[in-house]
Amino acid sequence: MISATFEQKVGRKTVIDKVLRYMFMAIAVLCSMAIAIIAVFIFYRGSLPFIKNYQIDGQNYHVNLWRFLTGNIWFQPPNLYGAGFIILNTLYVTFLSLVLAVPISILTALFIVRIAPKKIGNILNSVIELLASVPSVIYGLFGVGVINVMVKNISNAVGYQSAGGLSVLSTVLVLAMMIMPTITMVSVTTIKSVKQELITGSLALGASHAQTNYKVVLTSAKSGIFSGIILGVGRALGEATAVSMVCGNSGAGFTLNIFDTTSTLTSTMLLGLHETSGVDYDIRFSVGILLIVIIIVTNVILNTIKNRIGKVYAR
Repeated sequence: MISATFEQKVGRKTVIDKVLRYMFMAIAVLCSMAIAIIAVFIFYRGSLPFIKNYQIDGQNYHVNLWRFLTGNIWFQPPNLYGAGFIILNTLYVTFLSLVLAVPISILTALFIVRIAPKKIGNILNSVIELLASVPSVIYGLFGVGVINVMVKNISNAVGYQSAGGLSVLSTVLVLAMMIMPTITMVSVTTIKSVKQELITGSLALGASHAQTNYKVVLTSAKSGIFSGIILGVGRALGEATAVSMVCGNSGAGFTLNIFDTTSTLTSTMLLGLHETSGVDYDIRFSVGILLIVIIIVTNVILNTIKNRIGKVYAR
């Protein structure tokens, strides 16, 4: 009797496991199909400007692919589009935001886990989680109302006439604020997973708490921290709403001047999307293709670096 009851329970659990496995598999397939459909649609619409003839002022035109990839001016009538400088602007802004956000995020995570009292650490961790859930438009509004004004005052103090604070610097500050919670949360989880035996052993060998934190804890958590940085890069490259509110959306020229207006791939796609049609509408999907390619290439490069760093330390 007991054996029969046990077999029934086991059989029931096996059925439940199979049902859940197939259900999760179906969800994964549906999600994959959705991503594939979206990608196919974007690549289809984005390729039209280069192969389809559009009638403009009674004449047929299409966009030159090489000029689009290397151009220094976004639009010149009737059919000249260039996104080369926008690609450089996007990479430049993302790089600067990482330079600002990564050290702050890692040190904040280290403080929360290893230095701050437990209650303060829990409070800070909750604040970080709240910041990660704030909508992009809120960061954009903060950028317009606070950061732009601050940048405008700074530019005036150094004798430079900015566009009301709309600039590379404003974009970098907003992006840094947006990606810091993501990197910090992943870093906190990774630092918590460092084995206590490593920390105790380091202290037993005479290392100070500071030396242990920097040379043992961060070194052991480097792989997870790098994963957080990759997530931050993805968000920085793909952010549109907040960036378009503070960058100024310049239509020409790559600039290194942090007080000049700029534009990114996402802000270019978003700008005037609902007020345009024809080739000017389809070309936004071409910009989307560029963004997808850049994100994929960036992720591959960063993951390769992460793996190599892991191998070096493993030796």
